[in-house]
This record gives sequence, C-alpha cells and structure tokens, in this order.
Amino acid sequence: MNTDAKHVPVGVGLRRGSLMQQIETDHPDLDFLEVAPENWMRLGGAVKRQFESLLERYPLYLHGLSLSIGGPAPLDVDFLKSLRAFIDRYQPVLYSEHLSFCTDNAHLYDLMPIPFTRAAVRHVVERIHRAQDILGQRLTLENVSYYTAPDAEMNELEFLTEILQQADCDLLLDVNNVYVNSVNHRYDPVAFLDALPVERVRYQHVAGHLQLSPDLIVDTHGAAVADPVWDLLGHTYNRFGAVPTLLERDFDIPPLADLMQEVAQIRRVAAGAHNKVLEPVA
Repeated sequence: MNTDAKHVPVGVGLRRGSLMQQIETDHPDLDFLEVAPENWMRLGGAVKRQFESLLERYPLYLHGLSLSIGGPAPLDVDFLKSLRAFIDRYQPVLYSEHLSFCTDNAHLYDLMPIPFTRAAVRHVVERIHRAQDILGQRLTLENVSYYTAPDAEMNELEFLTEILQQADCDLLLDVNNVYVNSVNHRYDPVAFLDALPVERVRYQHVAGHLQLSPDLIVDTHGAAVADPVWDLLGHTYNRFGAVPTLLERDFDIPPLADLMQEVAQIRRVAAGAHNKVLEPVA
C-alpha cells in the first residue's frame, strides 16, 4: 500500500466471491476497500473471517444503500443502531450514503432521486441531523444520477449545496454522475464542479456508463470509465486536492488485473493534475 502523503488514495469495491478471493490471494496495490455495510453486517463464519483478514491489510470505507435519507417513511432507527455497531467495530475511514430514497420502503436498493424543492431540502436536512445524531458522526452524501426533475424549484447544484450547508454534512462526489447528468440535462460539468464547496468534498467515485444516444446516458457502473469522465476527474484533483477515489464497478466485473489497470489510470490522472503537489484531504 502506498503511504506517501502526496499520493491520492485509490480503492475498489469489495464483492464476495471471485473478486474477494483474488484480492486475498494477490494483495493488489490498493489503498482501501469499500463495502456496502448492508451486505456485510450479518455475516459470520468463514466469510466474516476472510473479511476481517482483508481489513488487517486495507483500510475500510463504507458506502450504504438503504438509509433512504430522502424517503417519506420514518428513518429506520434499528438499522441505524446496527450500522453504528458495525462502524464502532470496524472503524471505517468514512461512511457515505446516497442523496436519494429507496422505493417501496423495503430496502430494495432501487435508488430514486429526490425532487429539487425547498420542502425536500427541509425534509432531508432534518433526517440528516437525526441520522448523524444516532451514528455519532457526519454523513457524507453522494450526488446521484437522475433522468427527470418534475416540479423542480431549483436546479441540481442549488439543491445539493443547500443540503450540504444546512445539514453541515460532506459530499461524496460521483464524477461519472456529474458527467451523466450534464449530458442528459445539458449543463457544463466543469462549471458544476467549480461551484461546489471545496471544503465539503471528502471522497470520490468514478465509474462507467452506457451511452444510448448523443444526448442520453444511463449510469450503469457496468463498463470501463469513459474518456470525458477521466478528463473531469483530472479537474477534480486540481480543484479539490488529493481526494480518496474509488473505482466503482457493480456489474460485468472484470478480472482484478483489468480493474488494476483502471486503478493505475486514476493514479496517472492524479499525478498529471497540472503536475502540482496535491494536498491530501484531512
């Protein structure tokens, strides 16, 4: 693991099965692993021992799926208490979630965007405060992709920054989602990045997508990172510094060696960010 303070930490998502076995066997040059806590909180036996063995080598980041911070149903306090116990046990570097809600009140992991309204801002901010109180830490929330914005009273950037400021929480910047949304909703992604509050950006994701037409992209996490997203990633390092970055791949996961080629590309992009020393994020 690279421990140079000037180095951008880069990780991948840990999945049970062949990828987990490859990581355990090959000890790849990764700076951290990310897991969805919902998929690991109740595991025991050999898989739990394998998980804990990996944590002896790699720092842990958590990225949740089912908090439903924007949903209409009451927050699941029992889930939050179980999550806090998991956090207390494994001491992750960071816990993040999606700025979205889950459908059907059933933890289906079907993540839906929140309407860009002032009422939604108030609703989400109150729920973030409650969740942060239970967890005993600040939340880091991810900007999500969206395809329609009915009844919007503000744009995506205004909605996002209002929540970050009012809730005093941090941002997981999904660079691919910025690009996807910029194409689908016709805005300048660089201007979007430049308007974000620098002090809120704690963590980044990059991923692939599916381009259905010149003006329609679907966020899939099932392909290699596209060239325009690499370009935006370089801009984020110039603006936000050495933000820890995850290569996100949820579907059609290739062999570890292929993932490591993209990990190497993340490091090359960071190293080439105006050839300047990047200040690590505190």
